[in-house]
Amino acid sequence: MTTTPASGGLVSADLLADLAAASRILAARGVVDGFGHVSMRHPDTPDRYLMSRGLAPALVTPEDIVEYDLDSTACDPEAPKGFLERFIHGEIYKARPDINSVVHSHSPSVIPFGLTEVKMQAMFHNAAFLAKGVPVFDISEKFGETDMLVCDCAKGVALAEKLGDKDIALMRAHGSVACGPSLQVAVFRAVYTEVSARIQHWATALANGGPLAALSEGEGALADQPNLTAGMRAWDLWRSEIRDQTGW
Repeated sequence: MTTTPASGGLVSADLLADLAAASRILAARGVVDGFGHVSMRHPDTPDRYLMSRGLAPALVTPEDIVEYDLDSTACDPEAPKGFLERFIHGEIYKARPDINSVVHSHSPSVIPFGLTEVKMQAMFHNAAFLAKGVPVFDISEKFGETDMLVCDCAKGVALAEKLGDKDIALMRAHGSVACGPSLQVAVFRAVYTEVSARIQHWATALANGGPLAALSEGEGALADQPNLTAGMRAWDLWRSEIRDQTGW
């Protein structure tokens, strides 16, 4: 018999609206489509997190948000069905106390870098976080042939281990995760991972086999610092667009 975990407490309506808006922002920016999800750690209780019920991201409203413990068990026994891959989020939060938001997506320009030997690089300053390195999680290394889904705690642990201390991890033949110290930063990174991937495809074609002048690790570390604050202009823009559409 599974014990229902206690709630971490009430969350403000504004935060729930921001989390719902994040799902819609990611859909509007082409990072997610009918699939994918974004979560945030509970603002007052670090061993709880918040994420939508299983729903296409562009349809999420504040009323769809569900609270989970870090084993990804809903805190409400009557909660609607959640995402099968919610274990991605719970296990990353367990492993990384510095992370307060996680995005899982299947953005198309990113996926090829998990299928080839070509390393994803930071193509411009808005994608500076990629210069730390982008590990590739291959689910078959530990679990053999699967349906490719991170559908339990063990698979979530393996993904979190592969992520290590990085901000982004690719998932072979599946997608990626983008993480941040806040919801806004995680969304920013998910969007600009996709943008940088597109630029890398274009630059590689132009280079015709030659090297790319991508950001070094040092440049990435320096450029990422202003992005943590100035980059929130993008969030303000994207958030206002959702507010205009929905009223929340």
